[in-house]
Amino acid sequence: MAGKDLLVINHLRKCFDGQEILKDISLNVQEGEVVSIIGPSGSGKSTLLRCATMLETMDGGELIYMGETAAKEADGQCVYAQKADLKRIRHHFGLVFQNFNLFPHYSVLKNIMDAPMTVDKVPKKEAQERALGLLEQFGLADKRDAYPCQLSGGQQQRVSIARALALQPKILFFDEPTSALDPELTGEVLKVIKELAKEKMTMIIVTHEMQFAREISDRVIFLEHGDILAQGSADEVFNSDNTRIRDFIGKLNS
Repeated sequence: MAGKDLLVINHLRKCFDGQEILKDISLNVQEGEVVSIIGPSGSGKSTLLRCATMLETMDGGELIYMGETAAKEADGQCVYAQKADLKRIRHHFGLVFQNFNLFPHYSVLKNIMDAPMTVDKVPKKEAQERALGLLEQFGLADKRDAYPCQLSGGQQQRVSIARALALQPKILFFDEPTSALDPELTGEVLKVIKELAKEKMTMIIVTHEMQFAREISDRVIFLEHGDILAQGSADEVFNSDNTRIRDFIGKLNS
């Protein structure tokens, strides 16, 4: 699909305690594209997401959002852009965590309104309208005054997705969005993500839900030992002749 690149990662490397966790990762994500990252535990999936969202610093490589360079390599080191530039670049993306990370002492409505008002200085009335619209969209309008502890895990995760969307990002990252949920609640969160995909929201999803990844993804990246073992359309990766990939997908589907 021809579109413009919202995210470009070139030759990303990341080490922890001298051990290389990500080895020369390059990928690009186009506007409206849904990219799923799959692979065994310890393959570097979450580290890749954390480097892409600047929660971890890269040891090498290049990170570019919408043509703006967030990090580049110079003299064998990764150099990040100026603080003001990084603040602007961070506006391009949102991140949904596996453990919701909602403020327990804030109501659902305030959880969603908080970042637009404090980060983007959006007027209270506009932030509230935005939040109420998202709650309506996600079937949570009746929970606006509830607190996170009064919600199911699935409802909390939907609130955290709404909170990320309230900042109107161009790209949404999901790090195992259903790993803390039981199967029944998983379905309601996956339904929300599928709806966003229909609306052509650009998304990068680390997931162990194989059927979901197959249904929703324009592209699937299989990561193992910090390397991209395969990437392509969902059909290409899921029908791969590579025995390692077939074995991994077979085990998860069994």
